[in-house]
Amino acid sequence: MSGSVKRYADIALRLPSTSDRWSGAVFRSELRSWVTRAVGEPTSLEPVKIRPWATVWRVETDHGVFFAKQNCSTQSYEGALLVALNDLAARHVVPLTAVEPGLGLLLTPDQGVPLGETAGDDIDAWCRVAAAGAQLQLEVARYVERLVEVGLTVLAPSDSVAYVEEQLDAFAGLPTDDPRAMPAEDRAAVLGHLPIVADWAEQVGVVGLPLTLSHNDLHGHNVFDAGGELRFFDFADALVTEPLAALLIPLNALATRLRAPSDDPRLRRVADAALEVWSEHAPIAELRAALPAALQLGRLARVESWIRCTAPMNDAELAEWGSAAAYWLASLVQPPPVGYEGT
Repeated sequence: MSGSVKRYADIALRLPSTSDRWSGAVFRSELRSWVTRAVGEPTSLEPVKIRPWATVWRVETDHGVFFAKQNCSTQSYEGALLVALNDLAARHVVPLTAVEPGLGLLLTPDQGVPLGETAGDDIDAWCRVAAAGAQLQLEVARYVERLVEVGLTVLAPSDSVAYVEEQLDAFAGLPTDDPRAMPAEDRAAVLGHLPIVADWAEQVGVVGLPLTLSHNDLHGHNVFDAGGELRFFDFADALVTEPLAALLIPLNALATRLRAPSDDPRLRRVADAALEVWSEHAPIAELRAALPAALQLGRLARVESWIRCTAPMNDAELAEWGSAAAYWLASLVQPPPVGYEGT
């Protein structure tokens, strides 16, 4: 499909505080009622996480342990997306016990400890995550229209320059004292970088990989090892992009964790685990050559998801996280976390 669908997030949007609501008695009562209808009266209902973009609660019942999640309205499609993914590639995602797509509510059974809590610096484990994530992308690529139907934004390589221009204009419209604002010098640097962004889009586009699911927050703490099968969760940041962009987060995280330069063979090994999955679509040498450009374009997906997440933040949360979208847009001028120069 083309990248003609445009539903980009609005950096100027302000919504009522979700975390204030999720911390209150009214929401707890509403959540208890919904859980009761789904799995019976909970014996324990306690928050695990309350953030402006999502809240997660641990639910104990006579029938077992579950986790309830509600996303902010700008990312409320996750429940519908998980329904689709359970239809299309169930072995790669967490199962659903209940979902209320209109309210952004979902309930999943306890899956144990995320892989990241035990994997540490185990490169084999990181390779498994990268490869399994790519396999999920491969299996759902033919159904990308359904992913768009449930609410995912399309950000194709060919959209990149226009997307950057649109967001630069939006950031320029914010007051300079707004926590979300992007400094003028950063906007100027990114604007001057647009010819390079266009080159990246061409390098990635010529490889011809299909648009597909990008988890956009792929790492070991968002996946369970279920008897040797990796099952992913936390798809609220997801978009439809070309597939290699999804490697930005795991490679960035691993490079930071290992304090590794971009030519570190451990990073390349993890990247290659994913590239091998796509090697039937394009020669591995072409995939390696395109990866640095794809990773740079992957930064735009982070811009988009962070803009969505800032909308329901209160003033204190904006002071803490409000600059994230501007940071990711400015990071376009930084080098990618891994490259294959000289190979």
